[in-house]
Amino acid sequence: MAIKHHRLQGVFKQGNSIYTLSLNPGKQVYGEKLIKQGNKEFREWNPKKSKLGAGILKGISQIGIMPGKTVLYLGCSYGTTCSHVSDMVTNTGFVFGVDPAPRVMRDFYFLCQERKNMAPIMADANHPEEYSEVPKVDVVFQDIAQRQQVEIFLKNCRQFLKPKGTGILSVKARSIDVTKKPRHIFDNVRHQLSKEVKVVDYKELAPFEMDHCLFVIKL
Repeated sequence: MAIKHHRLQGVFKQGNSIYTLSLNPGKQVYGEKLIKQGNKEFREWNPKKSKLGAGILKGISQIGIMPGKTVLYLGCSYGTTCSHVSDMVTNTGFVFGVDPAPRVMRDFYFLCQERKNMAPIMADANHPEEYSEVPKVDVVFQDIAQRQQVEIFLKNCRQFLKPKGTGILSVKARSIDVTKKPRHIFDNVRHQLSKEVKVVDYKELAPFEMDHCLFVIKL
């Protein structure tokens, strides 16, 4: 079965699986399957290891990540999802990956040496002044498991997101409040976001990630 274009730019599909066209053929990032088709190589995107991948399989839309776009990725960790975003924006786009953990940033740094359209920034996303040199971006993506994750996301959108830009927030309900039902927390997050930005899409990520959801916003 051939790999075909997905409805989102930079994403491809084969059966129930999704792929990105590798910018670094022959190299795995997290043990993902590589498939050659003609002179191209595609990397399978594991939705159980990526909130964005899970959201795409659940039908999330309007994510704004496509060739030529600039992305600020908050909570990049080892670079699993960042590597697929890197593929999606191609060599004409760029990804800034932010994370405060020295151990993961060491690995992410080496990944950035192999992918020239990514740069590592070791900083706390709650303090965007630490990386104020980052230019305005087309997309802010955040995957940070902290109680104040919504406030952190909005703070970064205010500072870095271009007018009409896209924000994608991965919400982990248990990091906000373990005593409340996830759906109640998601409703509160939507209300909080709607005070400042327009929520254009929302998807819960089960069965790939339990008690998680993705919000897509526009300024």
